[in-house]
Amino acid sequence: MSGYKTVLHEASAEIIEKRSRFIGYCKNTAAEADAIDFINTIRAKHRDASHNVYAYCVRENNMSRYSDDGEPQGTAGLPVLDVIRKENLTDICIVVTRYFGGVLLGTGGLVRAYSKSAKLGVDAAVRVEMTKRAIVTVRTDYRTHQKLEYALRERGFDVRDTAFAESVVITIAPREEELDALCALVTDSTQGSSRPEKIGEEFVPQRIES
Repeated sequence: MSGYKTVLHEASAEIIEKRSRFIGYCKNTAAEADAIDFINTIRAKHRDASHNVYAYCVRENNMSRYSDDGEPQGTAGLPVLDVIRKENLTDICIVVTRYFGGVLLGTGGLVRAYSKSAKLGVDAAVRVEMTKRAIVTVRTDYRTHQKLEYALRERGFDVRDTAFAESVVITIAPREEELDALCALVTDSTQGSSRPEKIGEEFVPQRIES
């Protein structure tokens, strides 16, 4: 997977629909166990609520689940999951807590209320694009490291660290599509005496403007 969309941090948003109080909680969850922990935390916080509806989707085993938590089938958990899918998000859990206000909303009203609460929770949590980056080191000598590091920064590469010992080790985090250009730049700057070595990878968040 070269990248995916998720939310940056935990957040919540609240609405009132015909005296019923809906609180949409949203959190980044990297695994199903994280999603379940989050659901249990919100349930414990709102033990007196009428319903704690949830939906989550995680990259782990391509897993998604939802629960109506006692609301009429298809009026609560599935609309929340639909928000996740329409936003093309993963590694995310949404819990919508409802305190019943005494007025029935009907099937359509419930769908709209749970969808709106989930969407507002996502908006508050901030959408991000997780871009895959390689973690690369280049070992060079003291004579050439300044020229190489200058060239890397001038070309816009993400230089993370420069370590000095018997030789100089520069750590860079290029995007996958930048690897060929990085290899060419290192070869040119060191006259072929150094080459990049990929030691890992990570995902870096970039905010998506809504």
